[in-house]
Amino acid sequence: MNKLQQTLGLLALSLWATLATAQNTLDNPDWAEEKEAPPPAFSTSKLLMLDMPNFVTVKVGIDPNTLYTGGDGIVRYVAVMTNSTGTTNAVYEGIRCLTGEVKTYARAGSSGSWSTVSTPVWRDVMDNMGSQHARVFAKQAACDARVASSKADILKALQFGKKSPKLGGD
Repeated sequence: MNKLQQTLGLLALSLWATLATAQNTLDNPDWAEEKEAPPPAFSTSKLLMLDMPNFVTVKVGIDPNTLYTGGDGIVRYVAVMTNSTGTTNAVYEGIRCLTGEVKTYARAGSSGSWSTVSTPVWRDVMDNMGSQHARVFAKQAACDARVASSKADILKALQFGKKSPKLGGD
């Protein structure tokens, strides 16, 4: 292969990579969120626990079977929260790593039955409304440099406690 062919090959590869990620850029007016699937069934038996701050008394885990990284750059998952009395609640959410936002699609009480949110809205993952689990999940596993991690990378990070600065300050 001559230098010109190598250069053209590298340019083509670079262009392909740019186009492949263009749908997830902030300045892409054509970006659209995929239609989320109905809330998935979840289990409390194999949760991968989040490393929550010491002042948070609720235990929070992600059901690995519910993880999905969409082509729209959103990581969808079910987070299960258990308080000190053993009461369990769950949320079906999506994190858009690029913008640092989270959306709650549905909630489940201790019965495990889902109630969908009638008009889910994106909110800043750094917002303290509700729980801090979305911020912790984004920083601990779901997002890497504002890019959605693959399902395999998310599972690895949760299983092995990988920690890195991913979405800003604590």
